Amino acid sequence: MNSSAVLLLAYGGPNSLHDVPAFLCEVRGGQPVSQVVIDETMRRYRLIGGRSPLLDITRCLASKLQNEIGSPVYVGMRHWHPFIGDTVHAMARDGISHAVAICLAPHYSALSIGAYHAKLNEARSACHCEDADEAIPVFDFIESWHTQPQYIAGIAQNVCATLAQFGADAKIIFTAHSLPVSARNPYEAQLRETARLIAQHLGLSDDRWMLCYQSAPRGSVAWLSPQVGRIVPQLAHAGEKNLVIAPIGFVADHLEVLYDIDIALQEIARANGVRLVRTPMLNDSDALVRALAELVRERNAQHVIRGA
Repeated sequence: MNSSAVLLLAYGGPNSLHDVPAFLCEVRGGQPVSQVVIDETMRRYRLIGGRSPLLDITRCLASKLQNEIGSPVYVGMRHWHPFIGDTVHAMARDGISHAVAICLAPHYSALSIGAYHAKLNEARSACHCEDADEAIPVFDFIESWHTQPQYIAGIAQNVCATLAQFGADAKIIFTAHSLPVSARNPYEAQLRETARLIAQHLGLSDDRWMLCYQSAPRGSVAWLSPQVGRIVPQLAHAGEKNLVIAPIGFVADHLEVLYDIDIALQEIARANGVRLVRTPMLNDSDALVRALAELVRERNAQHVIRGA
């Protein structure tokens, strides 16, 4: 029986259009969701194929990582099945005593990564209450991995391949999900460090790349900026003709990539006479598998040293 494992944590997404109302209710902590929001969200998912590909991608990534490291790899979703709590119960039943937990989002913020950590702690507490005689896994939680060399190299390789599609120069825009300004630390600094490392890897001059944010909801709260949807027209006005969008805050295809960039942002680019191409996501690529495997090996080595 394996006593050590890995838990990959991701946001979650509806498996069908039928799931969208319940998914939105879960995301909002059980609060009612207006029909207008449901209809718009269903429209967006319909345009990207009627479901989120995130679970399939994460499970495939988990399988490859398991083959790479030789330890069980589990998947837990924050807002949809398989929920983190259900996965922690399964790990306890399987006799897992220690696991490295990795969020498939490399940059830390209390609002995002902190919420995953809280869900994990809630799941462990629930296991203690319900299965008093069962060993509960102890999790070594990785809060951020925004400078991991294989992650940096993987994105850089995808940017390089995308640049090759242009016969002329192109400007690189690194993007990440916006957050309220109140949650900028250390999220914003980590994103800038990631973007800088990728730019250095590619030998980009400072004037050929920038960091922007995307997917901020409307409302009265101030969110991190600049927003990429506003920057694209400005760059077009300044004479830029070719733009490469490189999402660095995400590692897999999901709604904020497949709709917010590939559909909504493309419409803005076309309206402004700009050619815009998005880099492929890392998804279950060898680069991401190697990055995660290295994170696991480093943490397991530290665990052995601490236990020695």
